[in-house]
Amino acid sequence: MRGPFRMPAADYAFLTRWQVADALPEEIADILTDIASFPRGGPAVCLGAPAAPSPPALPNLARWLPTMSAVLREILSLDPVKDHLRVAYLTCRCEFPFDTTRALEFALFRTFCVPSIGALLDRTREFGERAQKRYDDTDLILSELMELGYDSERGRRALARMNEIHGRFKIINDDFLYVLSTFVFEPARWNARFGWRPQHENENIAQFHFWREVGIRMHIRDVPEDRAEFERFNLDYERAHFAGTAASRRVCDATIKMFQAWMPRPLRGLVAPIMASLMDDRLRESVGLPAPPGWIGRVAGVALRLRGRLARLSPRAGRPVLRTAMSHRSYPEGYTIETLGPEPHGQRPV
Repeated sequence: MRGPFRMPAADYAFLTRWQVADALPEEIADILTDIASFPRGGPAVCLGAPAAPSPPALPNLARWLPTMSAVLREILSLDPVKDHLRVAYLTCRCEFPFDTTRALEFALFRTFCVPSIGALLDRTREFGERAQKRYDDTDLILSELMELGYDSERGRRALARMNEIHGRFKIINDDFLYVLSTFVFEPARWNARFGWRPQHENENIAQFHFWREVGIRMHIRDVPEDRAEFERFNLDYERAHFAGTAASRRVCDATIKMFQAWMPRPLRGLVAPIMASLMDDRLRESVGLPAPPGWIGRVAGVALRLRGRLARLSPRAGRPVLRTAMSHRSYPEGYTIETLGPEPHGQRPV
């Protein structure tokens, strides 16, 4: 049986950062007083175990602990390295299912900005002619890994299929590394801006180890062993390689048209400016989108943060949202892993 988890004061501070935003003013003062009363080194409160004697101020803080999701309680009780598969699953599919999907969509746009990647995606015509299928194929392969695990039977099949597809093309190792890095860092960055709470460091560490293991199984060389080193690579690669090209803009335009097709016709004209408003200037300029009016970005940001607040209150909050179990536009009758992605005869020579 796993021993009781002892939560240090640093984790209390993390929890209260997003809890106090909903508190009444006098209750905020109570919470801050409680935290200030903790002895140096932090309190030792056990989750899921008989409570140790508490300092007198602790009951005020304890009344806030039930608002912490059961999923987050489990995440904080796990080792983010040894248990990275479980933590990554809980984060991506229970705590942040909507946000993870949106973050990875914007990660896709970032890959377009690397000229070698944008040129390859443009040359295959997968986005230009079959954007929805290309989106669904990527979504399902990654979801198999996130939901079943990279060493599960289906996870191994998904990796084999992905490696087979990539093996048809000449892709340099650093491009593989950069794409992998976006899977690690873009969800955390998105949740810091728009999620119902920021990701905890345990979640950041677990996601790094999850995608590092995936990268190793993709035969990507020189995947950093340290998260901070990998983030430096991510930022340096963007500074060195991001550029606007005709190919990257064609792929971006095709992808935006796909998103527009999801919307009612009267709203389709808003898709591109809203997406542009959520991009940083380097990304937006590289994919060739004009700067939108400032009010669009403000409204979009407020709407996303409000969605996060409402999601926190939903009766379904914390339940797994499995994309492998959803209906997908390209596969209304279901799919098999081995048929995901383009067929060899559908490719131009590269």
